[in-house]
Amino acid sequence: MKQRLLNFLIALDQLIYVILTLGKGDPDETISAAAWRLEQEGKWQGKIFRPLIDFLFWFDKDHCLKAYMSECTTKL
Repeated sequence: MKQRLLNFLIALDQLIYVILTLGKGDPDETISAAAWRLEQEGKWQGKIFRPLIDFLFWFDKDHCLKAYMSECTTKL
């Protein structure tokens, strides 16, 4: 049951990201992974949202980096 809830939340996260980017975002990328990637690309969105997201997920050190790395490994 825990895994099903996690799968649902990830899918919702991905949907929200695609909606926020008006379809421009990768439909398999979470907001956290996108924030990390955008910060590494020097984009203002990443510079603002990556620290904010990591602050909100204070209990999961380097949350955005972990989300990005998870995206990279699932696409191999």
